[in-house]
Amino acid sequence: MTAETDHDLTREPVAAHEPSPRSGSIALVLLVAAGLVAVAVGLMTLGRAQAQPYILGILAVLAMVGLFNLFAFAAGIIRFVDRNLDDPVMGRIADHAFDGLAVTDPRGHVVYSNAAYLTLTGAAGPQDVRPVERVFIGNPDVSEAVFRLLKAAREGKRQQEEVRISGHDGSQGRWLRMRVRPLGTGKRETRYAVWSISDITRDRERQEDVFQELQHAIEYLDHAPCGFFSVNPAGELAYVNATLANWLDYDLAEIGSGGLKLTDIVSGDGASLLTAIVAVPGEVKTEVFDIDLRMRTGKTMPVRLYHKLAFGADGAPGPSRTLVISRARDERSDPDRAAEVRFMRFFDHTPMAIATVDRGGNVVRANARYAKLGQALGLDSASKSIFRAVNSRDRHLLITAINQAAEGQADVAPVEVALEGTKERWGQFFVTPVDAAENDAEVAIVHMLETTERRALENQINQSQKMETVGQLAGGIAHDFNNVLSAIMMANDFLLNAHKPTDPSFQDIMQIKQNATRAATLVRQLLAFSRRQTLRPQVLDLGDALSDLAMLLRRLIGEKVKHETIHGRDLWPVKVDVSQFEQVIVNLAVNARDAMPDGGKLIIRTANVTTEEAARLAYKGMPAADYVRIEVSDTGTGIPADIRDKIFEPFFSTKEVGKGTGLGLSTVYGIVKQTGGFIYVDSEPGQGTSFQIFLPRHHAEPEVQVEQPAAVVGATNGAAKEAGSAADAKPRTDLTGHGTILLVEDEEGLRALNARGLRSRGYTVVEAENGVEALELLEEQSGGIDLVVSDVVMPEMDGPTLLKAMREKNPDIKFIFVSGYAEDAFEKSLPEGQQFDFLPKPFTLSQLVAAVKETMAKAG
Repeated sequence: MTAETDHDLTREPVAAHEPSPRSGSIALVLLVAAGLVAVAVGLMTLGRAQAQPYILGILAVLAMVGLFNLFAFAAGIIRFVDRNLDDPVMGRIADHAFDGLAVTDPRGHVVYSNAAYLTLTGAAGPQDVRPVERVFIGNPDVSEAVFRLLKAAREGKRQQEEVRISGHDGSQGRWLRMRVRPLGTGKRETRYAVWSISDITRDRERQEDVFQELQHAIEYLDHAPCGFFSVNPAGELAYVNATLANWLDYDLAEIGSGGLKLTDIVSGDGASLLTAIVAVPGEVKTEVFDIDLRMRTGKTMPVRLYHKLAFGADGAPGPSRTLVISRARDERSDPDRAAEVRFMRFFDHTPMAIATVDRGGNVVRANARYAKLGQALGLDSASKSIFRAVNSRDRHLLITAINQAAEGQADVAPVEVALEGTKERWGQFFVTPVDAAENDAEVAIVHMLETTERRALENQINQSQKMETVGQLAGGIAHDFNNVLSAIMMANDFLLNAHKPTDPSFQDIMQIKQNATRAATLVRQLLAFSRRQTLRPQVLDLGDALSDLAMLLRRLIGEKVKHETIHGRDLWPVKVDVSQFEQVIVNLAVNARDAMPDGGKLIIRTANVTTEEAARLAYKGMPAADYVRIEVSDTGTGIPADIRDKIFEPFFSTKEVGKGTGLGLSTVYGIVKQTGGFIYVDSEPGQGTSFQIFLPRHHAEPEVQVEQPAAVVGATNGAAKEAGSAADAKPRTDLTGHGTILLVEDEEGLRALNARGLRSRGYTVVEAENGVEALELLEEQSGGIDLVVSDVVMPEMDGPTLLKAMREKNPDIKFIFVSGYAEDAFEKSLPEGQQFDFLPKPFTLSQLVAAVKETMAKAG
């Protein structure tokens, strides 16, 4: 360690070749030590008494020197310095740096400065050095920048500012770059600030020269007589010159802000031509395109593009350089050019993909729609073969058509094939031969029209028509079966009345009744699919209904399958037929059980679906509205994709023979649709199946309650029960009565049985085969008709027409319709306000007489 005065901190820099001054020497230290040792030895020879005064004197002198150095160090007159600071290399670098350097202490005093700092601040010598804020005090152009630098220095941060110093006497002035940073990272060092000042005037002048040249270049490009633009790989316009912006009627500032894409200024599918250029790594390609640009107003203008594109080593395209030549004037000045422009506009804007191909199917030229098709199909941009656009299974059809055209065949039949790609798409290809050209470069013109939407619509219509036809067939079969079953059930009731339970044949008769009831259930399932069954809807809380079904479902699905019901909160009410809704859930649960032979999990979830949520679901055919969703999902084997669209068809079953009627899901479909709801299935093989049922939310409205005959309701429920109907389950009541009944039924055997049953209960029955005969009998009966029991579907005159005709003659006549179809199927054909009762087929004798007595008891 050496001691230096404070004045040395601002010493004059020395030349780089001079040796660095050293403020201390080891030889001097050794000399002082040797002198002290010599004095001590000499004093020892004098004796203790004689040497004592000398020893005290020497100690006093040394004490005074030490005390003086202590006070000098405390006052800062001398200090200890690290010898590393006297490194000749480091010291010369700072002293002779081109940038001005200065170090200030916490009080802002300069403790070090180099020669460049003195020159840049105008200091005459080290004694005239000033800190930065004092140098530029009073200069308004610099004061704000200096303030920010001082603030950063006090906070121990780095800061940089560039300022312009005005010259004296009107001279040009100069630019300075001023920086400040803390001396070090230690607590004490951060209190010192290192200032740096650089003269960057020449750099600024060079930048301004370059900027001026760039401005001139941009001005020349902007006002060139042709357009120019650059588009980046993302399809965004990176640059557009003023000429092109003026042609397109756009504000140049708006385009420069990155608000436009290539597709915004290119009409039709023309942008696909530019983006479909085959990539060649490391090469620069220039293509010429005749397309239309779209103005901001929507109008178009024909142009020719010289599109230059450079590809990197990895094949990635860089920004384009595109020259735009307007061809609008050509249409007015040159007839040949005008014809070419019109042809190119037609070629690129046709809705069909057009390409010319050689004998190998390679595309020679193509329009914009073809380029867009290739991108949509995900074809490799390097592929030039038109066959790559066609699925491999149909590719031979297009190959054959192009070979026929290459051989000069005039009439080549169009081919419809599946297109390549991840999604199912279809296209129709029209191949036309081309006259023999040089080298047979082009042998055929291929026009392609995508038919995906058309085929989808055709399939949808065919499916709808098929379902409608099957529904009509099922409804017709159900109607005929109902007549047969009604006769069987009526005759069976007569047999039961004639035989006691102790009779040996009584069990056989009961077996007939049970099987007839089972057959009636199957017929009701057919009617449910054809949506021609009679529903008795009521407002229902689905949570309560599912809770009531829980015990039944557990018995149905067995112990291997775990059942869980997750109820949604605050479910909205729905209006459904309770028994039919239960049948829907039971059928889905049974199907789920059969799909999990080794066990699994059946989950039923309910939730409200708002209009907004329904719109986001985007299920086909389901309008946006409020629904209550019932999800029935299982962890079973799932449904293969090839049969997923057939599961709701009647008589379609994947189960073994004898283990299913094929009516379970078709019944579910019919009931849901007749209720006004929607059902969809999501399933993957091995991933389970989920049925989504959406029932419309019921909004409570004031309704006029029409009392339904108890016998009618009992008949509806009774047809679904096994071994005894709901009406039969009630305590026996007196079902006898009196009055004249006109029975209209075209089935002679069924009419005879119904008449026999009514006569057995005390009624007078007049029979008619059809509506015309019924009208004649109505006029002949002098005593009048108390009640008409009529079928709906009859030859010559149907039931609704008969009702209108009879009400014109007798407005108060009472009417009961019996039919295998739902009453909604014919109620719409009646005038408003017509009152009638309804009894669905098939029905038992007790149900018929109960309905008759209930209707007869009503006030006329």
